[in-house]
Amino acid sequence: MDRATPVSLEEFLSTEAQAIVAACTRCEECVRICPVIPYGAAANAPAGQTVGGIIGFLGGQAKLDPASDAWASTCNGCGLCIPVCPEEINPRKMLALANAKSASRGSRTPELFRRMSRAIKIMAAMQLIPEEFRRVFVPPRPRPAAMVFYLGCNALRTPHLLFNSMAVLDALGVDYEVVGGPSSCCGVIATKWEGEMRTGERVTANAIDRFEGFSPERVLNWCPTCQLHLGETLEGYRKTSYEFDHLTEYLVSRIDALRDKFVIPIPRRVIVHAHVGRADICRNVDLLLRAIPGLKIIETVSESGYTCGGSGCSKAPELAAREHAELLARADATGADILVTLYHGCHAAFIGAEAHGKFRVLNYTDLLVQALGGVPHADRLKEFRLLDDWQMIADEGRPYLQANGLDVNAEWLKQHGPAIFASLEFRGQLDCFEKGDGHARPA
Repeated sequence: MDRATPVSLEEFLSTEAQAIVAACTRCEECVRICPVIPYGAAANAPAGQTVGGIIGFLGGQAKLDPASDAWASTCNGCGLCIPVCPEEINPRKMLALANAKSASRGSRTPELFRRMSRAIKIMAAMQLIPEEFRRVFVPPRPRPAAMVFYLGCNALRTPHLLFNSMAVLDALGVDYEVVGGPSSCCGVIATKWEGEMRTGERVTANAIDRFEGFSPERVLNWCPTCQLHLGETLEGYRKTSYEFDHLTEYLVSRIDALRDKFVIPIPRRVIVHAHVGRADICRNVDLLLRAIPGLKIIETVSESGYTCGGSGCSKAPELAAREHAELLARADATGADILVTLYHGCHAAFIGAEAHGKFRVLNYTDLLVQALGGVPHADRLKEFRLLDDWQMIADEGRPYLQANGLDVNAEWLKQHGPAIFASLEFRGQLDCFEKGDGHARPA
């Protein structure tokens, strides 16, 4: 983000779109390599028509044709299209711009952010003690800090991953502040899904201003969707004073210090879940795991998409189901002790597999904390999933909700809880809030 002259978000995205329109030769390579095409309405459409429809729409046509619309709406962000483009266009960004423009002409997900925010708050409040809840939801006062650890929004559904990450930063002696939650959203929901450009501009500016308030050298991001939105789709939109990196990039830069601090061997055989959509982050995780004494990586299985969940691989559910089944089969066949997950969406997708008793499902941050000699933060989301009884989940979760100032009706929780916990991503959360907020009242 290095633009010196401020422009509106709508103007910026329009300029980016026109640059793509001017550069694209409709060579069809991005369509030919796309793994989601065979699973959607674009499967039988000519490749040139599919990409041509996107370019025509970005160039001024009134609407997307069905095949192009299907391609854009089912893009799982795998990024395989990026290196094959002879014009060095980023087709993943091209489809993100098409989705944003389409949403601006009639959102398919009205009030999505409001509903998602409620789901996040309820899920996090069921898992955290008040001190922890405040740390991830209440913005800290600005002060000079070397680093900002940016959580994003949806990751708060799996808060133990974030607290594990903080434990690693603490072990490295990092001076950082925590920024995240719906009040510090990156703006992707308003911009890409709701099509509310002015809201998206305001939300993005709020997050960036909050980062700048700490005068950090780096903002260490957790969420892969925030990484794509702020670091790819909005690249060049606004000048900033800090580097925007993924958390794993920083941890790898300190890997020698981590090796010295890894005092507990973990003699386990693991299979690692990865995604091709951000191969750099997956390589970082691989390096971090290989630094843990005793740990043996049997195999790394890379799925398409850039993350699991509703904004990633689940946009092509048939493909996602096949790839998930193949991963679980490999974990079983190799006799792995642990299936290691990547992001919050991935962790939520696979934790239920532990019920089979053949292997544990842990996030790589669990293993980092354990190797440091610490105790990983309690994975209450997994505990809830494995309980598989909504009366018990409601009984376990309500004291936490009440302690965090949320008075949620028990009957409502039992009725809507399965929908809230069914998916980490927001698309699975819409219907559960159609009839009000479940009497959730912040203190």
